[in-house]
Amino acid sequence: MSSDDEAPKPAAPAAKPAMSRFLKGAGDSSSSDDDSSEEESEMSDDEEPEKPKAGRFTRGAVSDDDSDEDVKRVVKSARDKRLDEMEATGKVMDNALKINDWVAISNEFDKLVRLVQRQQNVSEPVPPFFIRTLTNLENSLTAAVAKDKESKKKMNASNARALTAMKQKVKKVGKEYERDLKRFQEDAEAFEREYQAVVAPEVTPAVKVKKAKKAEEEEDEDFTTVGKGGKGIQFTPENIFKNLQVVQENRGKKNTDRAEQIRILEKLLQVSVTPYQHIRVLLALIAARFDYNSSVATHMPTDLWIAAQKEVDQLIAIVVKESGYSIQETTEDYDDLVERSPATEKDGVVRIRGSVISFVDRLDDEFTKSLQNIDPHGTEYVDRLKDEKVLYCTICRAQALYEQTKQEDPLGRVIMRRLEHIYSKPDPVVLALEASVAASDIKPSVILSSDSQTSSLIHSLCVHLYKSGNSLLRTRAMLCHIYHYALHNDFHTARDMLLMSHLQESIHNADVATQILYNRTVVQLGLSAFRCGLIKESQATLQDIFATQRVKELLAQGVHQQRYQVLTPEQEKAERQRQLPFHMHINTELLEAAFLVSSMLVEIPLLASIDSEEQRRKTISKPFRRLLDFADRQVFTGPPESTRDHIMQASKALQNGEWEKCRDLIQSIKIWSLMPECTQVKEMLAKRIQEEGLRTYLFTYAPHYSTLSLSLLARTFSLPLRAVTSLVSKMIWSEELAASLDQSAGVVVFNRVEFTRTQQLAQTLADKVNALVEQNEKALDQKLGVSTGWGERADGAKGEKRGEQTQERNRNRRGGARGGARGGRGARFAQGLGSQMAGNTQRNR
Repeated sequence: MSSDDEAPKPAAPAAKPAMSRFLKGAGDSSSSDDDSSEEESEMSDDEEPEKPKAGRFTRGAVSDDDSDEDVKRVVKSARDKRLDEMEATGKVMDNALKINDWVAISNEFDKLVRLVQRQQNVSEPVPPFFIRTLTNLENSLTAAVAKDKESKKKMNASNARALTAMKQKVKKVGKEYERDLKRFQEDAEAFEREYQAVVAPEVTPAVKVKKAKKAEEEEDEDFTTVGKGGKGIQFTPENIFKNLQVVQENRGKKNTDRAEQIRILEKLLQVSVTPYQHIRVLLALIAARFDYNSSVATHMPTDLWIAAQKEVDQLIAIVVKESGYSIQETTEDYDDLVERSPATEKDGVVRIRGSVISFVDRLDDEFTKSLQNIDPHGTEYVDRLKDEKVLYCTICRAQALYEQTKQEDPLGRVIMRRLEHIYSKPDPVVLALEASVAASDIKPSVILSSDSQTSSLIHSLCVHLYKSGNSLLRTRAMLCHIYHYALHNDFHTARDMLLMSHLQESIHNADVATQILYNRTVVQLGLSAFRCGLIKESQATLQDIFATQRVKELLAQGVHQQRYQVLTPEQEKAERQRQLPFHMHINTELLEAAFLVSSMLVEIPLLASIDSEEQRRKTISKPFRRLLDFADRQVFTGPPESTRDHIMQASKALQNGEWEKCRDLIQSIKIWSLMPECTQVKEMLAKRIQEEGLRTYLFTYAPHYSTLSLSLLARTFSLPLRAVTSLVSKMIWSEELAASLDQSAGVVVFNRVEFTRTQQLAQTLADKVNALVEQNEKALDQKLGVSTGWGERADGAKGEKRGEQTQERNRNRRGGARGGARGGRGARFAQGLGSQMAGNTQRNR
């Protein structure tokens, strides 16, 4: 026995480090002298390292087989853990209450409410402990407030804020659990017995529960809508407000399924019975549809937009039909969980918190955003544009609603939306939109009949906005009114309205959208003058916007890329969001053609009338003069291809007296076909080219003639004799031409004025002194920091008095030679659109 025991002892220490547990087991089992108890201990040793390697899903089976371990192990359910956590939170609140620490109480109360909410999410009843704590808190708050009022030493600011916040929190939570609070206050023991009765059946073996669940799944194959945490939602008229509250609480939270929220609200709308329920559900449903697309960069899906538009129509119809209900942005507090009717209200009107005008604004904005993001050259854009008719009808229905309820502020906003949809459209399109409104069951007070003019509708809407107290609405209404007059070729009325409004003096203080509208109005005014044959007025009006070389950007029809300026991603995104939809664009190529042709008819006679090189540098239209100088430097000139080529070659022909070639080149420009009155515009241009060709001829060749026959001029330029006589008389009267008219002989007698050497030197000296004074005043203005233009003033004010006086002197001195002031947009309009136009220069001889 001793020899057997000693034999393995020296081998064991040597073999232990190298021997694996499998070899160790084999060696131990071969020993015949070991007891059965030692074998069992070795087997248990071998099995213990294998337990952690068991799969995560097989651990339960292993633990179930071992009955002894179940007896030793204490396992708590999730509900018990939550209850223990609630009780621990309640103890912390009790301790904080003893030292009057309301900051800690507020934090712990928030934690307790979250625990109860988590318990409700798994379909468990409210524990009596929470109701008891809520009741005690109400009593403690009342006592604390009374004690704080009586005591001379007030609590610190943070504690006072926490106390006030706790009052609001307890009041809000008390409303939510009002029914449970009443039951607990009536009979606390009965409330606890009910809780135990509900909770007790849940304490069952896990295997049996699983089997019962499997049986239920096999028996019932129907689906039930569940909320967060697996709690079922019952769609009944009685539970509408409770389900609405749950949906609104989840609104805006992270990981909220917006599509599921919309489906729940749609089902709630189906089970709604009373008008109040319909209005409440519709307000929540429309807001949920707008919340579906959280990105600002992308537009709302079309199907959601159409559904929201129909629901807004449905909401307006309910409120118009039921006069006892009113939707207002500001109302008194009311219980969201209680049904309301006109009979329960004091004045018989149920006021519901909401805003129809915000829905209309959002619909309009999303429609515009979708047009901005759709390819304008595809069929999808045209299909989307057809939805404007239903949107316009919805806007008019909203106007009828606010006219009935007499809410002035939203009424002005909705009229502005209506006006923005029709002010820039031709009459047939406006008539088609108004026809859909006439067919609607809800009509505003002002609609357009089939036999009336669109100008009367625009005038009525604008007059209503002129009476509004909102200055922004008045400004935009004025600009829309001017644009409409200009679109219909009523240039003089539009010009007078723009000058009398003095908008050009304050437009730089307006928002970007209003400035874009102003630029569009000015451009349309210039096109109107061009269509009416008022070439000088057109050139003066379009001059300011073309001088910036950023026409597309100023009209919100493209993003301008400057050479030395890089836009940040935020700035570029803001620029793209301001862009107008493609169907509202003003054709920039047509605009440029009108401006360049107007500049040609103004500049070419002026260039012919100037004798000195110094006067030749003073231009009216710098963009046109730049293009003309570039064309003069070209060695070889090929056939014209672009619009600019046509106009430049026509300008050269006009300078050479070839008015017929000039006329043919101008009329061959294809862009004129985009103008509504294409034939009349071409005829007008031909007549103006004949007249300006005559003026250019007289300025150029007057030094070579002593007399010139009027009949010869009439035959050369294909003009009536009476028109030639009138034109020459105007030139003589305005001192543009040093001549006299001999009507008996039918000739023009040119008077040559030869300056003496002294007179020439005196004139040169006067010009140099004039230039020196200008330079001195500019240097003084720069030294004093006085700006010289509206665009350079950062604060939007009119500048110092000295700066204004300097500008006035400059305008008075340079007005005759340059045809207008450069001192601001107001001066440009005052002189450019008035009777004294640019280009009427006085020749000093």
